[in-house]
Amino acid sequence: VQLQASGGGLVQSGRSLRLSCAASGFTLDLYAIGWFRQAPGKEREGVACISRTDGSTYYSDSVKGRFTISKDNAKNTVYLQMNSLKLEDTAVYYCATEGYYCSGYGRNWGQGTLVTVSS
Repeated sequence: VQLQASGGGLVQSGRSLRLSCAASGFTLDLYAIGWFRQAPGKEREGVACISRTDGSTYYSDSVKGRFTISKDNAKNTVYLQMNSLKLEDTAVYYCATEGYYCSGYGRNWGQGTLVTVSS
């Protein structure tokens, strides 16, 4: 099981960015996939999750309405579309499997991708 996150970068406040999480060694119908982030000096937090079967999605209150998680089973890739970015969205973003259901707990982690939001 391997996950590789990409797409991070420097972006101005209010703009958008899309992260990708490429999965290998398994197919996306086996595990729920979550996006997590860790800001400097803070604990890692879950921000979004997509279920393995019906594509149900879940979001933290801090990103609800601004971020959208989706997946492309043909590409075995999960995306995180981030709109209306805020300074407080600056963090290293990780994708991870969450088991059979979205639980808020990551199991297999990819390497992080840094998102920096500037004013």
